Parts: sequence; structure tokens; C-alpha cells
Amino acid sequence: MVHVLDLLGCIANGPTTDEALAAAPDAIRAYLRFLKAHGEDVNTDEPFSTEVAQHVTEGMWLGNGSPYLMFAPDLEPAGEAELQLWLSRFTALRGALASWAETQSDADLDSAPARGRTARSILMHVLGVRASYVSPVLGGVAGVSSVVTAAERGELPLAEALRQTASMLSAAVRGATPEQRSGIIERGQIARSLRKGVRRMLEHDWEHLAELSRRPGGPEI
Repeated sequence: MVHVLDLLGCIANGPTTDEALAAAPDAIRAYLRFLKAHGEDVNTDEPFSTEVAQHVTEGMWLGNGSPYLMFAPDLEPAGEAELQLWLSRFTALRGALASWAETQSDADLDSAPARGRTARSILMHVLGVRASYVSPVLGGVAGVSSVVTAAERGELPLAEALRQTASMLSAAVRGATPEQRSGIIERGQIARSLRKGVRRMLEHDWEHLAELSRRPGGPEI
């Protein structure tokens, strides 16, 4: 997995390091197009270059959004303007997933693809892990677990659950104290910061929105 830290939330992945790196320019362009389509002031035609700032080859869950990875920018305090921008991206990503889910029948969501999980499984996965990225820093995010449980039981439509959790998480992050915005929490082998948690929120939604977009009938990005 390639983490594009200068374009927070953008990742590219592939079965090998070389293939993930080769996929990065197209992923960056797709992410920029998505941001522009959702109101962000970005130039999708401006040339750019990439370089490998850090190559991590040891650790658990490498290539799968490892919770153990802490990059140098993750240690920096999260400023107010940055948080507002990132949460706007998060809302857009989650909204795109929700809007697409609304267009799908139960049969569509549960149809088994040639490879990988069903669309419903992917969306439930997105719902199920989201609060864990920021909860340790914020001391929990009230209400998210109840919404996820209701969606798992079929008591709440997936699209509504996606939107509700986006709102809850955004509100919790916006309410972070100065100490929470700048602090580093270490539990076992995992170091966490608010900036890292928001980065993973964005990366995770983008990863699975892109995954679904590559399927027939998937969301357009």
C-alpha cells in the first residue's frame, strides 16, 4: 500500500511494491478528480512527481492499512483548518458510498463477485472499523456502535448508517481538545494521534470506494 501523505486520504495498492507504486499516479489523479467534483479547489491537470519517502518492509498488516504504521507527519498537531478540510473529504467519501448503496437492491449488494467480498460485506466492513481509528485519542465516539449494530440487524438501511456514522465521527473529531489534537497515545505496539486517526479514516473510505468502483455497476469516481 502506498500512502500519499501530501494528499491526505489517497492510497494506492497492488500485489507487489512495484505494482502499488505504478498504480500511484492514476490513484492520485482519481482522488484529485473526486475532490474537485466535491467542491475542493484542486487542479486536476497540474503535473506532479512522486518519490518514495519511506519504504516499510517489516511489521504486521503491511499492505492492508496497518494500524502499527506511524509516519512523521502523523506526529504533528492537527490544526483547525486542516481538520475542517479533512472532515469535508471524509463526508464526501462517506456520502459517495451511501449514495451508491441507495441505488443497489439487496440482491445487488449480496451478489457474490468472481473475486473478493460482496458489496454489502465491504460496506459493513467500512462501518465496523471506523470509530476505532479515533476512539483511543478521543476517549470513544458515542452512538457509533449502536448504529453499526442496527445496520447489521437490518434495522437501519446501509446508506443511512453510513451517513449517521459520518456525522457522529465528524462531530467527535471537531470537538477534540487542544491536547487531543496534539497528543500521542501509545498502547502496546500501537502509537496513535488524531492526525493519524483521521488519515486512516480517509484512506479506508477511499480504498473501499475505489475497490467498489472497479466492479461492474460500481460507484463512479
